[in-house]
Amino acid sequence: MKWPLVLTLVLTAAGADRRNTETPNTDTRATFVAPDNLDAWKARREALRRQILAAAGLWPAPPKHPLTVLFAGRVERDGYTVEKVAIETLPGFWVGGNLYRPKEPGRHPAILHPHGHWPYGRLENSALCSTPALGANFARNGFVVFAYDMLGYNDTVQAPHDFTGPEYQLWNFTPLGLQLWNSIRAADFLESLPGVDPGGLAMTGASGGGTQTFLMAAVDERLAAAAPVNMVSGLMQGGCVCENAPGLRIGTNNIEIAALFAPRPMLLVSATGDWTREVPKVEFPAMRKVWELYGQAERLEVVQFDAPHNYHKESRESVYEFFRKRLAPDRPAWRERNTPVEKLQDMLVFHGRRLPEGALSFDELFAQWKRTARAAARRMSAEEARERLRVAFAWERRPKFEELPSRWHEGRAPAVLLLHPDGMAAAEQSDEFRALRAAGRAVLVMDVFQTGSAVAQRDRSHRHFLTFNVSDEAARVQDAAAAIEELARRTRQPVEVRATGRARWWALFAAAVAGAPARFDAVAEEFDEDEARLAREFFVPGLLHAGGVESALRAGAASAAQFRK
Repeated sequence: MKWPLVLTLVLTAAGADRRNTETPNTDTRATFVAPDNLDAWKARREALRRQILAAAGLWPAPPKHPLTVLFAGRVERDGYTVEKVAIETLPGFWVGGNLYRPKEPGRHPAILHPHGHWPYGRLENSALCSTPALGANFARNGFVVFAYDMLGYNDTVQAPHDFTGPEYQLWNFTPLGLQLWNSIRAADFLESLPGVDPGGLAMTGASGGGTQTFLMAAVDERLAAAAPVNMVSGLMQGGCVCENAPGLRIGTNNIEIAALFAPRPMLLVSATGDWTREVPKVEFPAMRKVWELYGQAERLEVVQFDAPHNYHKESRESVYEFFRKRLAPDRPAWRERNTPVEKLQDMLVFHGRRLPEGALSFDELFAQWKRTARAAARRMSAEEARERLRVAFAWERRPKFEELPSRWHEGRAPAVLLLHPDGMAAAEQSDEFRALRAAGRAVLVMDVFQTGSAVAQRDRSHRHFLTFNVSDEAARVQDAAAAIEELARRTRQPVEVRATGRARWWALFAAAVAGAPARFDAVAEEFDEDEARLAREFFVPGLLHAGGVESALRAGAASAAQFRK
C-alpha cells in the first residue's frame, strides 16, 4: 500500500493525560458500581483475581512443598485446647500461630484468623481486640480456629513487617504477597487436620487482618464464608505496606475486591468511629448488587457498632452468629464467655527455642523467591509470557491512542513506529527518520509519557503511589503499545518498531505486549537487568518476576513471526 502525499497529523495536546492529573492514593475516596449483567461481572472478576495474584507475586504461585508442621505444646481448657503451632509456608520460612480446637469429637468448621496491627499481634487481649477470646469461644462451640502471625510479629521473625524498595518490587516480593501466601498455606494446614470439615472453611480478621481476609476471599475458592472487620471502605484503602503492593489497586479498590467473594456468604462489620462509618449506607448497597446478579442478595450482611476501630466483644459476637448460621446451623446460638488468658510466653512457639534447622535469613528468603520466580518464567510459553507482561504493564489500562501526542507521516507500508528518548521532535531530527522518509516509508513519531510535549507535573509523593498508579516507564510502554495497535489498524498490516537509546526498552516491551503483530530487532545482551540500573532507568514493578527481557524477547519473537506472515 502506498500514499502519494506526505501528511503530518498532530494528535491531542500535552498536559491533559489522566495519569498525571488523576493519581489516587489510599485516602482518595473510592466508589464502586457493579456491572449490569453477570457475564460482565465474571469477566471482570477473573481479570481482577489475576491482578491481585500478580501484584502479590503469586501468579504463578510458588510450588507448594510438602507442608511441615511443628507442634510445640498444648494447653487443656474447659471444652477446648490451645496449641502452639508453626508451619513452614516456604522452604525454610516459618509462620507461628495458635490452634484452638474443640474437645468434642467429629469434624468441625474451621476459621483462619489473621490479626490486625495490634501491639501484641495474635496475642492481643484488650477491650478493643482479643484474639484469645475469639479463639476460645469459637472452639468451645465447635469450631477450629488457627490464629496466625503477620510478618514481624510474635513468632514470625524471619522477615520484617515493613519492607519495600525497587529491588523487591521488581520481583513482586512484598509483605502483602508473603502474607497472602501464608494465608493460603494456613488454609492448607487446616484442611490437613483430621477434625476439620474442608467444606466449612471460613476466615475473619480486623484492620490489617480484614485486608488479608478479603484478599484471601477474592482469590481462594476454598473459603465458604468470610467476615472482614472494620476494613472494607471507600474512604481509606489500607495504610500499611502489608496492605499495599504495586499494581494491586490500579483501576480498582477494596470495595470491588471484597465483592469478588460473591455469591458466597460475607459479613461486613463496621464502626462509626473509623473509615467504615459509611458502610451500611454506601459500600454495602453497592456491593449487594453483585450478590443480586447471582440471585443471592441475602448472603451479604452488614452490622455496625458505635465504637472506634476495633474487633471488640460485640463485633466478635456478630461474627460468631454469622458463621454459626452459615456453617453450623444445627448448633445453638451463643454469647461470648470470659475465658482464661494464657501467659504470652506460654503461647509463643519459639520462646526459649531456636528456629528449626534450615531456617532462612531474610536475604536468603529473597534470593530463594527470585530463583523460584526465574525458574517459573523460563517455563512459560510465549503467550503466557505476553499475558504476564501485560499485567505488569497494566496493559488493559493503556490510554486511547487519540489521547497521545503524535505525528503521522504518510508513505508506503509497512509503517514504522520510531521512538526517541526525547520525543517526536528529536526523532524527526534523527538520521534514521531521514532515511525512512527518503525511502518513502510511513512513519509515526510520538511523545510517549513524560517526554517532549508530554512532560507535565505528576505527584508521586504518596508512599503507596504504585499501588494505584503505573510507573513512568510502564506508562511509556503503554503508549508505544497503543501506537502499534493504531498503526496496525490504520494500515491493516504488521508494524515495524525502531528506537534509539533508552527508548529501546519501551520498544522491546511494547512489541511484546501489543495486541497487534510487530517486529522489533533486539538481542538480550543489549539490555542490562541489574536491579539497581533498572530502578534508575527502567523501573516497572513486577518486571523481573514476569521474566523481564527474556519473556519480552519470547513474546516479541512470536509477534514478529506474525509480521513475516
